[in-house]
Amino acid sequence: QVQLVESGGGLVQAGDSLKLSCAATGGPFTYMAWFRQAPGKEREFVARITPTTGFTVVTSSVKGRFTISRDNAKNTMALQMNNLKLEDTALYYCAARGESADRYNYWGQGTQVTVSS
Repeated sequence: QVQLVESGGGLVQAGDSLKLSCAATGGPFTYMAWFRQAPGKEREFVARITPTTGFTVVTSSVKGRFTISRDNAKNTMALQMNNLKLEDTALYYCAARGESADRYNYWGQGTQVTVSS
């Protein structure tokens, strides 16, 4: 059974850094990704990694500030967030797409990131 558990969220000041982690059980996955949802907004894609190749995709609003990585041996994924901005405040979700799926079909419970001025 697949489970995704996020950790590492918290309250930080603008310009600070934070690292989120996602511990997965099960797999394999075609993609693993981070999404976020700010209050009153739709959930949005943040970054994705292909576990087999390490290829990454990062949305333009966080490019140059956020880095997604994966440790296949530990079955974990991380999101290093630098130079955080107020608009990065959101509930961050870890997601995974199973090999036979055509969408992200596994989701974590989310971890809150709050950036203050």
